[in-house]
Amino acid sequence: MKSIIITEFGGPEVLKLHQRAIPVPKDNEVLIKIHAAGINRPDIFQRRGNYPPPPGASPDIPGLEVSGTVAETGKNVSRWKIDDAVCALLAGGGYAEFATVPEGQCLPMPKSLNLIEAASLPETVFTVWHNVFQRGKLSAKENFLVHGGSGGIGTTAIQLAYAIGAKVFTTTGSLEKCNACLKLGAFSCVNYKEENFEKAWEEVGIDCILDIVGGNYFESNIRLLREEGRLVYINAIKGSGVPLDIRTVMNKRLYITGSTLRSRSVEFKSELAKEIENRVWPLIESGKFKPLIYRVLPLEQAAEAHVLMESGEHIGKIVLSV
Repeated sequence: MKSIIITEFGGPEVLKLHQRAIPVPKDNEVLIKIHAAGINRPDIFQRRGNYPPPPGASPDIPGLEVSGTVAETGKNVSRWKIDDAVCALLAGGGYAEFATVPEGQCLPMPKSLNLIEAASLPETVFTVWHNVFQRGKLSAKENFLVHGGSGGIGTTAIQLAYAIGAKVFTTTGSLEKCNACLKLGAFSCVNYKEENFEKAWEEVGIDCILDIVGGNYFESNIRLLREEGRLVYINAIKGSGVPLDIRTVMNKRLYITGSTLRSRSVEFKSELAKEIENRVWPLIESGKFKPLIYRVLPLEQAAEAHVLMESGEHIGKIVLSV
């Protein structure tokens, strides 16, 4: 099969097209003939050498989410049959023509989406649902802030939060991106290059924040949270070392948490998939949530896709067509 491998740690140019043997599914796995693969920021970190795959995952083929059809099933697989259309969350190996994945990490293709759109779902939806709704406990009528609203995580978080009745605030880096976020359901958007988001919303009172930035955003986030507020981290692009006044946390009774998804167990991801199918898939079928695709490139242009993601120009998801 064709696959994109990381030949060494470095820039996008280290991604090269190679031939690899088609993987063989284990007893509880399916083999997916991949139609499309989503590009995610963890792929960038893995390419740079900062985010190693967990044991058992492909060591040098990136890619955490795919769509396609079931080509083969392990002997213990009960739900999926040959030719079923699915999308799936992988621990790695998605930039290829085939990949194996535990059957519980597969979800049925939403009827209202095509395979390109479906490939952009698993990594972002699993991340957002777990961190915003399970860990962050966001509920209707609360104020929700997501930093980086125009990326894959941000556009997903905005739509899902809006769909459940929360009021959404977001930050992004241009007027064009702010307008896109507002169209998706955000109530207010701040262009962080021109305006201080803390000053803009200091009188609002935020209940839940999803942050990918870290660094100097931390203190502003803490000040913006109202009593019983929840601050959830899924990345720390500007640094993980932050100052913390414990008294503020005590006085406001704040919750500070975060998570990474890739290293979690198959059992955890499978249970998360069930909840997502029950809670998010109906929102897709009703038209309340639709993935936003910025650009589709062929598998052979994976390096160009990484250049585009690192440029920050995109609004929504970048997808490889296989």
